Amino acid sequence: MKLKTFTAIAAAVLALASGAAQAQEKLTLQLKWVTQAQFAGYYVAKDKGFYKEVGLDVTVKAGGPDINPSQVIAGGGADVIVDWMPSALATREKGVPLVNIAQVFKRSGMMLTCRKDSGVKTPADFKGRTLGVWFYGNEYPFLSWMDKLGYKTSGGGDAVKVLKQGFNVDPLLQKQADCISTMTYNEYWQLIEAGMKADQLLVFKYEDQGVATLEDGLYATEKSIADPKAADRLARFLKASFKGWEYAIKNQDEAVKIVLDNDASGAQTKQHQTTQMQEVAKLVEGGKTGLLDPKAYDRTVDTLLSGKSDPVITKKPAGAWTHKIWEASQK
Repeated sequence: MKLKTFTAIAAAVLALASGAAQAQEKLTLQLKWVTQAQFAGYYVAKDKGFYKEVGLDVTVKAGGPDINPSQVIAGGGADVIVDWMPSALATREKGVPLVNIAQVFKRSGMMLTCRKDSGVKTPADFKGRTLGVWFYGNEYPFLSWMDKLGYKTSGGGDAVKVLKQGFNVDPLLQKQADCISTMTYNEYWQLIEAGMKADQLLVFKYEDQGVATLEDGLYATEKSIADPKAADRLARFLKASFKGWEYAIKNQDEAVKIVLDNDASGAQTKQHQTTQMQEVAKLVEGGKTGLLDPKAYDRTVDTLLSGKSDPVITKKPAGAWTHKIWEASQK
C-alpha cells in the first residue's frame, strides 16, 4: 500500500508540474534592434524568471538593420514590439492599428554627432552638408527637424545631402559625412572606442533642439487590447518587464552579463555594454516605470505634424495610446 501511495503521490506531483508548465502562456516580443543593453530589462525579466512568475513563456526576438518592428507585428510575427513613436504613429496612419501600452524610455537618446574639423558649429551650418541618417522608420525625427529648420534634403546647393547611414559609425570616421546619427548610449561611444576624442566631436541632442520624440515604447494592436484574455496577458507582460527594468538599473553589472549571455552573435563587448547600460538607465529612470506622459506624447505628435512640406503624419491620431494595460499591470 505504501508503494502504491507513493506512486500515486508522485504521479499527482508530475501532473501538477505538467499542468503548471502548460499554464505558461506564450508571448512574443520583437525588439527594435540587436541584443544589447538598450533592451536589458526584457532579457533580465526572462533570465530571472520574472515572466514565468506571471505565467508567461516569453520569446524575445532580436531586431536588425532590415527589421521594422511595426511591420513584424502587422504580419502577426509578434504580440508586442519595441518601437519609436514616430515609426509607430506613421505605421498607424497607414492602417496598422498600433497602440502604445507603455513608455519605457522617458527621454530621447537621439543625437546628430559632427566632426569639429568639418566646420559645423551650429544647425545653420548643415546647409550643403552631408548628414548620415538611419532609415527603416528611424528617419522621421531627422526629417521633422530638417523641415523645422527649412532645409530641403534633396542634396545640391544649400540643401542637405542625406547619406543613408548603415548601423555603424564608419561615415564619420572615414569623413564620408560631416555628421551622423548617434544615440547617447551606443554610436557615440563607438566613436570614442574607435579612437576619437570627445573634444573632436560636436553633439546636437534632439532634446535640446526641441524636436525630441519618444523612443522605445511598447506597442500592441487594438485587437489584442480589446480582447480580455490578450489584454490580461499584456498586463502581466508589463508587470514582469517593469520588474526586469528596475532590477537591471539597480544591478547593472549583472544585467550586462545577462545581455552578453543572450548575444548569439558574440559581437558585443563588456566595455561597450557597461557604458550602454549606464546611459540607458538615465533614459528609463524618472517617475513610474513605463507610464506614458501624455504631455510627452503630445510633444511628439506636434513635432511629427509640424513639417510644412512633408509631415510625418497628416492628422492627430485618435486612440494611439492607452493607460489601460499599464494600470492593470499595477494590480
